[in-house]
Amino acid sequence: METIKIMHTNDLHSHFENFPKIKRYIDDSRKNNESDEFLLFDIGDAMDRAHPLSEATNGQANIEWMDQLGYNAATIGNNEGLGNSRHNLQHLYDKANFPIVVGNLYDNETQSLANFVKPYTIIETKKHTKIGILGFTAPYILTYPLLGWGIRLVQEMMPKWINELKKNKCDVIILLSHLGVSMDRLIAKKRPDIDVIIGAHTHHLFKNGEMDNGVLLAAAGKYGYYVGTINLTLDDNGHIVNKEAITQKTSDLPEVDGDQLWIDTQFEKGEHLLDEKKVANIPHEMSQNYQANNAVIEEGLNAIMDYTHADAGVLSSGLFLECLHKGIVTEKDMHDILPHAIHAMKTTMRGADVWRLIMEMEKNRPYLRNHEQKGQGFRGKIFGEIVYRGITLDEKRNVYINGEELEMDKEYSLALLDHYLFVPYFPSIEIVGQNEILYPKFLRSVFGDYLSKKYPL
Repeated sequence: METIKIMHTNDLHSHFENFPKIKRYIDDSRKNNESDEFLLFDIGDAMDRAHPLSEATNGQANIEWMDQLGYNAATIGNNEGLGNSRHNLQHLYDKANFPIVVGNLYDNETQSLANFVKPYTIIETKKHTKIGILGFTAPYILTYPLLGWGIRLVQEMMPKWINELKKNKCDVIILLSHLGVSMDRLIAKKRPDIDVIIGAHTHHLFKNGEMDNGVLLAAAGKYGYYVGTINLTLDDNGHIVNKEAITQKTSDLPEVDGDQLWIDTQFEKGEHLLDEKKVANIPHEMSQNYQANNAVIEEGLNAIMDYTHADAGVLSSGLFLECLHKGIVTEKDMHDILPHAIHAMKTTMRGADVWRLIMEMEKNRPYLRNHEQKGQGFRGKIFGEIVYRGITLDEKRNVYINGEELEMDKEYSLALLDHYLFVPYFPSIEIVGQNEILYPKFLRSVFGDYLSKKYPL
């Protein structure tokens, strides 16, 4: 008989406040392990640029922390894959002491797998059991190509890599899946030759695992609120005879002296690094109040209009989390007011479609004003008020672009955000918009570049 203990993290999203407890729990579990083998995996979205240290170090601080834990392998999430420029992602794992397993991320230039990933890795235990580790990340087919990546569909790539593992005579197959719970369940129904799927992306939690078609599904929620453990028992022929999954709630783990100091230090270190990078010299405060004379959202509209060269623009007030103070503005200030993983987008559509889009915005305006928005790159609290630039309406619902009545068959360009494409409130953007998402800069960088040009140091 052989016993294997597997621990896993997922969707940590740079929640450094949970890292000390997680590290201690994993270290203690490894030290006190009574199984024949101990393995550790991360299932992606370990980093999130909403934390100043991740922003300031391009995620290197996250990898340094992971290196201390002795991961055996990790896959990437969309925060690593799309939250970094092509160059930063290629070098994110340069110093990692564990392999990055992603079987569906390709380089569009070479048509080969990205040079920092492996399609799988094989771990041989002390008793010579071969464990094949696959990894896949969510295939954002609209956005990965904007960074020069070719993202392949899982159903296209999975048979290829599973066959490779079988050719290598793997006894156990484990999938690190940053694909979401629905896809994990679908894979389990179609691929019972996979023994364990460790899931992520949709932040789902299986406190005691889930068995689907003989495949064990495990997942540990989000933000490091839980750490997962999987226990496998194999017979002398390398066949699994028992498998179970459990989770440990991080908040129930003991806190020790020094934890809070370490957490505060990571935050302060990131803020200090960002504060060293000056952006502009602002002559007056810009108010968070969208109705103020010097509203920061109006300058934000100036920025995206300048960046996209569009006919008109739209932003929502909930994007701007703070006022922008008078005087020297740094990257810390930009990160404080716009921590989101959101990009500017130029959308072109016919006048009739612009009219319908504006009607969608007007219909949803009362709801969105105080709506608690989550996800799709947003890192604030509420969606807020919709604010137009170059768009007006009259009491008869006629729409005007820069003072001229909309021509139904004429094409217009709008400065928007990719966030508005991904949320469900404005379907016309996805249905009829010719959408050009402007990677790799986040909105804060677009805004900062505009301020540095308008208010130079």
